[in-house]
Amino acid sequence: MEQEYGISSINAEIPVPKNAKEIEVTTTSSNPNIKIGVKYELDNIGGEQGLYRPDSYFNKLEDAGWVELEDKRLGHVQFFEKEGTVIAIEIHEDTFDIHEMNKDAKY
Repeated sequence: MEQEYGISSINAEIPVPKNAKEIEVTTTSSNPNIKIGVKYELDNIGGEQGLYRPDSYFNKLEDAGWVELEDKRLGHVQFFEKEGTVIAIEIHEDTFDIHEMNKDAKY
């Protein structure tokens, strides 16, 4: 079945699977590199223990113009850039987080 996509509440440029449920938005982070974040619930997005890349979702991000910064990858966290905006996506078994990074973020 073809996955349908909507847009993220924190940035209209970020596609999000339509069946993902927004759990919380974080506007104040203890991490100074993060501008805003949002957590979604989506059954089995990352597979067992979040070990699997959700390739169909990452392909959708790339279709939308986001380029993966493969050299920045940290474990479960992947970074994508589009027109000077960098986002970090952290994949777990049944949830994922999207963080928009501050412009001067060190990561």
